[in-house]
Amino acid sequence: MPLQEAKKTTPLNIILIGYGKMGKEIEPVARERGHQILLAIDVHNSNLLTEATLQKADVAIEFTGPDTAVANLQTCIRAKTPVVCGSTGWLSHWDEVEKACKQAGSALLYASNFSVGVNIFFELNKKLAQLMSHYPNYDVKIEETHHTQKKDSPSGTAITLASQIIENNPSKKSWTNNQPSEKDQLQIISKRIDPAPGIHSISYSSSIDDITIIHNAHNRHGFALGAVLAAEFIAGKKGIFNMQDVLGIK
Repeated sequence: MPLQEAKKTTPLNIILIGYGKMGKEIEPVARERGHQILLAIDVHNSNLLTEATLQKADVAIEFTGPDTAVANLQTCIRAKTPVVCGSTGWLSHWDEVEKACKQAGSALLYASNFSVGVNIFFELNKKLAQLMSHYPNYDVKIEETHHTQKKDSPSGTAITLASQIIENNPSKKSWTNNQPSEKDQLQIISKRIDPAPGIHSISYSSSIDDITIIHNAHNRHGFALGAVLAAEFIAGKKGIFNMQDVLGIK
């Protein structure tokens, strides 16, 4: 069925943690799908982010940044409030957050990108990397373009794409956001240009030809809808989840 007609669920009480561009995009999508926004938290009222407040919600949706995400997630975990996280740049702390979530019997759903189209793009990327691993005359690179207010570089989506390529193509061992110094480094080129909401491309180039796949987001609506679908999925659950679970594409 069309994405905008995805089956609606029991109305949820949602707390938004982060009320920037994504939070403001998520709010009307959640309301349109019958949910209530109990509270939108930003830098002006961050003192309201407490376990007691979170326990009034069915789910929290966290879109802040790498400097605040871990503390926000830990607060949600202690409150046992299922949390959907779209913040990127904090995954060096993944192990401690995952451990805390499991020990508390709480629920976390993290994705570097909530767009349904991007998650299909992820699957294409993995398959293409597997195919191209047999053709070493092609070199691969990633390019990503976002708006100038994006806090992390490279994007979390680009890092996910790079990790998938490294896992499926033995010619690449690591990624770099600079000019590669070794042949087994995968280059990620990051550009910040307004008002681009997000463009990601993977190119395989040889002396004969190029093969390129591209995902170009037209706006943030797809990301917001995906985040709300994730909230609907995780409400009432315990454990660690991702968008593959939401979309059933594992």
